[in-house]
Amino acid sequence: MIVRSLFPILATPDLARLAGFYEAALGASVAYRFPAEDGSGDVYVSLALGGASLGIGLDPAASEPAAHDRVALWFYVDDVDGAFRDAVAAGATVVREPADMPWGERVAQVRDVDGNLVNLGAEPRPAAEG
Repeated sequence: MIVRSLFPILATPDLARLAGFYEAALGASVAYRFPAEDGSGDVYVSLALGGASLGIGLDPAASEPAAHDRVALWFYVDDVDGAFRDAVAAGATVVREPADMPWGERVAQVRDVDGNLVNLGAEPRPAAEG
C-alpha cells in the first residue's frame, strides 16, 4: 500500500463562515463543492491552498466545543507575519505572535473562527554560504 496524499477535513456548524475564513486568511479557493440535496447550500467543500487541500464538512453538532485540541493544522507559508496578519484580519484569535523558534523556523499560532488551532510556519532558510 502507498499513501498518495492526505488532507484534513474539519467539521463545522457554519460551512460558509469557516470556508470564508480560510479564503480570506490564506488565499484558499474552493476546488470542489457538494451541495445539500434540498439546495440550501453546500454540505462539503474542498479548498485548495497552494499544493495542499483542506476539506470542510457541515455538521450542526460540531458547535459543541472540544475539551481540548484533538487536532491542530500546520500550514507552511512563505510569509508567516503576513499570513498571521491576514488570519487575524479574517477573524482569527491570537494564540502566539510570530516568533523565531530555536530549531530555525518562524512560527505563529491562531485559532480559526471555529476555534481550531492553526499553526503558521516558515521553514528555516538555508545558512548563508560564507
